Amino acid sequence: MELINAADDLNRALARLRFAEPVTHVYNPMVYGRRNYVAYVEAFGQGPKQAIFLGMNPGPWGMAQTGVPFGDASVVKEWMKIGHAVDRPRHEHPKRPVLGLDCARSEVSGTRLWGAVRQHFGTPRRFFERFFVANYCPLCFMEQSGRNRTPDRLAVEERTALFEACDEHLRRVVRALGPRLVVGIGAFAAGRARVALEGMDLTVGQVLHPSPASPAANQGWENKVRGELQQLGLCVTPSC
Repeated sequence: MELINAADDLNRALARLRFAEPVTHVYNPMVYGRRNYVAYVEAFGQGPKQAIFLGMNPGPWGMAQTGVPFGDASVVKEWMKIGHAVDRPRHEHPKRPVLGLDCARSEVSGTRLWGAVRQHFGTPRRFFERFFVANYCPLCFMEQSGRNRTPDRLAVEERTALFEACDEHLRRVVRALGPRLVVGIGAFAAGRARVALEGMDLTVGQVLHPSPASPAANQGWENKVRGELQQLGLCVTPSC
């Protein structure tokens, strides 16, 4: 399957990269959580899709635990019905252990995003018939303190090689799924999509990221995103 081949090629390219301090630990859940990522793609990644929703990179309590984009453990197990064991990263941060689907801590961004999807669509099948959710970058970066470091805050020379590999992966995902719209979840993902997909026959849009670090997201995130999607001409109810 093209999405799995694309992910494996991306992982090989990323394995050659090195990141300097303040980054001390780098997780790639598409490697140690590969069984769940493959299950996610095989179940829900069959094209064509009307739109792809694109996140930035894994959160430490979401995809970094489960291998599924925005993958809060309870959502992955109970709603998506994905339940494979997750291995441990080779260099694990003592403050950010990978517990896989046994992780009891909630990923707020994931619970907001998938909670809204579940409320509107009910079943995964009804959502994924038209849509897919992916991350631009599969790597989770951490500092010695355990603090998360986002890709946009990496050194310029580190970003260049990273973005080159992730851009090519995104293009392969888009060619495989054929969406007319790619929706960046947050400004970073939308910006990278515009660069990577320039010249392709599609539209790139943006919605508010569900992160609890965003004051705007903590005040009616779902209603705001619904309005943003309407402005993009995208209906996200099962009746569309």
